Amino acid sequence: AEELDGVMGYVVVDLESGERFERLPDETFPLASTIKLAILYELFKQADEGRLKLDEVRPLDRRHAVGGSGVLVELSTPAMSLRDYAVLMVVLSDNTATNLLIDAVGMESVNSRMAALRLPGPKLRRKMIDMAAARRGDENVGSPSDLARLLQIIYRSEGLTRASSDAIIAILRKPKPSALRDGVPPSTPVANKTGTLEGVAADAGIVYLSGRPYVFVATTTY
Repeated sequence: AEELDGVMGYVVVDLESGERFERLPDETFPLASTIKLAILYELFKQADEGRLKLDEVRPLDRRHAVGGSGVLVELSTPAMSLRDYAVLMVVLSDNTATNLLIDAVGMESVNSRMAALRLPGPKLRRKMIDMAAARRGDENVGSPSDLARLLQIIYRSEGLTRASSDAIIAILRKPKPSALRDGVPPSTPVANKTGTLEGVAADAGIVYLSGRPYVFVATTTY
């Protein structure tokens, strides 16, 4: 971190003992696609509340289609469940699926939920690949400690049914390229979400080290 030509913040938390070490834990960073963790939490929370059904099939409105990462922008008229859109949002970081889910749950609902969880930092300010909003400075931001706390909430099923918590973790555990995964043995499960933008890189996840699971979050600007 000290040698990086940029700024790095990180938080590592032992989920058994609570021991932690950190650097710039409360610094505000652009979160890139790690903000999708907040969207994922809100989706399953609304399902728990009966406000939506995860298996409801919704056709893709082409107005949601944007470039960047993902595959939906290349398809003609896909229709799938909200749950499957969530899988694409996490595994392929599909921006089109993300924008559909933002409309499904509501941008303000995501931000209000984070505040209710006493996580004031994460701010969902724009949809994915909204260049006009980005030029205005409406970036999706938060701190390493915010992401670490959100992952602990998911891990401990705080505010969620156990079924929803388990389902979120199952999605996050699906294989995907990740610096965090590259840093642990292949036999160690990792449930995480990455994020990259020009000049931004982040990785946030739960590492299921046998007997000593821990949360690891790193956010960088360079």
